[in-house]
Amino acid sequence: MQVPLLDLKAQYATIKDEVLAGVAEVLESQRCIGGPKVEELEKQIAEVSDCRYGVGVSSGTDALLNCLMSLKIGAGDEVITTPFTFFATVGCISRTGAKPVFVDIDPQTYNIDPAQIEAAVTENTKAIMPVHLYGQMADMDPIMAIANKHGLAVIEDAAQSITSTYKGKKAGSLGTAGCFSFFPSKNLGGIGDGGMVVTNDETLYQRLVQMRNHGMAPKYYHKYVGGNFRLDPIQAVALLVKLPHLDSWSEARRQNAAYYNEKFAGTVVQTPYISPDCQTIYNQYCIRVPRRDEVVAHLQSKNIGCEIYYPVPAHLQVCFAPLGHKQGDFPVSEKAAGEIMALPVYPELTDAMKDTVVEAILTFLS
Repeated sequence: MQVPLLDLKAQYATIKDEVLAGVAEVLESQRCIGGPKVEELEKQIAEVSDCRYGVGVSSGTDALLNCLMSLKIGAGDEVITTPFTFFATVGCISRTGAKPVFVDIDPQTYNIDPAQIEAAVTENTKAIMPVHLYGQMADMDPIMAIANKHGLAVIEDAAQSITSTYKGKKAGSLGTAGCFSFFPSKNLGGIGDGGMVVTNDETLYQRLVQMRNHGMAPKYYHKYVGGNFRLDPIQAVALLVKLPHLDSWSEARRQNAAYYNEKFAGTVVQTPYISPDCQTIYNQYCIRVPRRDEVVAHLQSKNIGCEIYYPVPAHLQVCFAPLGHKQGDFPVSEKAAGEIMALPVYPELTDAMKDTVVEAILTFLS
């Protein structure tokens, strides 16, 4: 049985008419930049994130970049983050001219280890950027305590974790700002690139809005050098159709994860650890296995989708060689990168498909 890592066509079939109607409405209006659809999405995403403000942007990457620029972070500054993340987290810090400062991860959650953060703070530190990886939020209380003690901003990279909770609080609502991605593979995915920044800080909100449009206010007057970070209304209407389904889709992912957990119990497969403080949305369901690369190759030979998130930690990427890191500097991240792999967990999976995945892995490893 063929089992894709993700089947967006199955999801689209259930909402096709609504999405097409929404796209047609935008095209008929010819309001192709900004407008009421973007504003409505901003309002709704802010509400589901327990935040006052939402700022639609062109991608999750640009959400991070806009935050950094709007917080006036640049050359000579340092931002503390994790090396075990998608490239955009670290790439955006570097693009501002600031220096990424890495802290290793917790071996269970794969999120940044708060116990190691304070030792990385210097007089040049301006922000902490925790990543809520795979759909589970980082341990935010100690992170916020360190940030408050040292007067640091906290930018939550919540690209994979919209509506996840930590001690009942939503992703994006605890830090200075939170950043979401609407890349199609996300739990709430668009029909192209898109993203959102949420915040409770009105001053920051106003600057984020200005910076996403070339730092312009009023028209053709530029106090700041911003960027073109605007969200298209065609993306907004598709996301507005999907948003009411988000909770049920995320719950279906949790049920699929529980099914896997039961099937893998007592085997050599290490299933995801979810902190009792957190409710995850399982943007990815990642296991750790011996002979990981061989397992991946075996599944691919059986037409079973899988992926490695992420095979090379940021500190070992060639483009960050000038930072001076080497193998062994962040051993927990490096070990995870060599053992972790993601399995299909999307809502439309059948039990038969999940059984196919489980059987293929356990048969191979036995």
